[in-house]
Amino acid sequence: MGRLVPAVTRALDILELFLDEHGDGTRSAPEVTRALRLPRTTVHELMTTLAARSYLVPVPERPGRYRLGVRGYQLGSRYAEQSGLAAGARHVVREVADGCGETVHVAVLDDLDIVYLAKADPTPGPVCTVAAVGRRLPAHCTAVGKMLLASLSQDEFDTRVDGRELTALTPASVTGHDTLRAQLAAVRDTGVAIEHHEADPDVSCVAAPVRDGTGQVVAALSIAVPTSRWTAEHGKRLAESASRGADCLSAALGRRAPC
Repeated sequence: MGRLVPAVTRALDILELFLDEHGDGTRSAPEVTRALRLPRTTVHELMTTLAARSYLVPVPERPGRYRLGVRGYQLGSRYAEQSGLAAGARHVVREVADGCGETVHVAVLDDLDIVYLAKADPTPGPVCTVAAVGRRLPAHCTAVGKMLLASLSQDEFDTRVDGRELTALTPASVTGHDTLRAQLAAVRDTGVAIEHHEADPDVSCVAAPVRDGTGQVVAALSIAVPTSRWTAEHGKRLAESASRGADCLSAALGRRAPC
């Protein structure tokens, strides 16, 4: 690997601060300075440059604050256009959502987080809002994340997890490493992952693996349902729907699977 360029790294660090789900989507230069512990002048120059290139936009009604600009959206849209996984996922989640009458997601693993690539709500039908496309959540709190973590080799899992805190999103979230390992072992045995109100207190999810042409797990497809409607029988039907949908997406990626 070549040498990293500090200025580029700092600029990207600034942009990634805007991914925080808990804020209002805006940042000021003093906030960025405190968050990244960078010199005030450096932050001012970098944010001015990012704004000049449309990666950031000043908020007119809130002087001194910035939000993400259109250039980031354009890059994300181009990624979605060029990614066979993202393109295929948009089609499959629509079919699965209409078929099972529930909300469907496809996500990929990024370190210990998952990032949602596609989402579809049933039409018509009740909407179960778990996450939007592009949102990032801790993998251990989600069914898609547990499926993706279970696909890692033991060495790779240990490298990523050892010494890392497992944060909780709800009181039901798993925070113990041994408990998580036991859950992932069960996922590998059954071929599906299930979580009950670990990411959202009112939602349960079931997920199945998406594989590429080599058989490697590259994503997971999940179905989300309000916990109030979850029953063992309904969960079994949703697991079957998730597995069929994941197989269809796998087939689109070159995996020989029934669809």
